[in-house]
Amino acid sequence: MLESLRNKNILLVVAHPDDELLGCGGTMYRLIHEFQCNIRCIILGEGITSRSEQRDTERWEEELKTHRKNIYEAQKKIGYQSVGIYNLPDNRFDTVALLDIIKIIEKEKKDFCPYAIFTHHGGDVNIDHQLCFESVITATRPMDHETTKIIITFETFSGTEWRASSDPKHFIPNLFFEISEQGLEAKINGMESYEYEKREYPHPRSPKSLKIAAQRWGIAVGKEYAEAFCLIRCIN
Repeated sequence: MLESLRNKNILLVVAHPDDELLGCGGTMYRLIHEFQCNIRCIILGEGITSRSEQRDTERWEEELKTHRKNIYEAQKKIGYQSVGIYNLPDNRFDTVALLDIIKIIEKEKKDFCPYAIFTHHGGDVNIDHQLCFESVITATRPMDHETTKIIITFETFSGTEWRASSDPKHFIPNLFFEISEQGLEAKINGMESYEYEKREYPHPRSPKSLKIAAQRWGIAVGKEYAEAFCLIRCIN
């Protein structure tokens, strides 16, 4: 699968700053440095104002500036060639017309022409993740003029695994990519760039937890470290 992505344009579509690292940072590092992929990461939401009762961007102005600076610091750790930053309301994507989110992705697709898109698992507990996934699926309907051939979803730690046990939308991976220790370190270092998102163990976003997760998926497929994905669509 990775060989089929060599030298291709890949669009990574995420809801919040740090999502671009949690489920797929090691794989993105490998695609860039080993397979010479051109990866553009778009971050749809501002990622912080939901910590208030009401959305107030003026109150969070300094934190939002820091968050944006952290995005570029994390980008350097992984090596994404470009980043697009939008300002949708954090954990309030359901207050935005779905069509407006779809239009963002359609414009990015038109400008970048991605062969493959990576995005959130559609069953995440986080509403922004869910609508991010729905927007990608809608924007890439498989008609004869569609240039995006592959859609892959990833888990987002502290979101995917917290889905209720009785829910039918659990993340059940069917695609695994081995990652290197260097790639894992880049992922962890990128996560540590986020001053308002990094956590201490045993939180899922802690460095130790991210390493354990990579080991867990590695063990599942006979590797030392791996990341897990769902292949949603592949058109050859």
